[in-house]
Amino acid sequence: MAKNTYDIIMSGNSDNNIRFTELRNMLESLNFGYRVKGDHFIYYRNDIPEIINIQSKGSKAKGYEVKQIRLLFKKYGI
Repeated sequence: MAKNTYDIIMSGNSDNNIRFTELRNMLESLNFGYRVKGDHFIYYRNDIPEIINIQSKGSKAKGYEVKQIRLLFKKYGI
């Protein structure tokens, strides 16, 4: 049974193997809005004072950004 992107991110086992489009789709499904500045996607949510700034590395998300997202989710109970 395949895990969903959220479960994979929260496990912390595959930070360097998350597809950028899957990360974006997951954030949008969790009601994050976004704006684009150049190649940076800046995600925000009204109930969270911090932003999420992501940028692709080819077709993958950057591992350190995936880790930052996981820590933010844990901090705010997402």
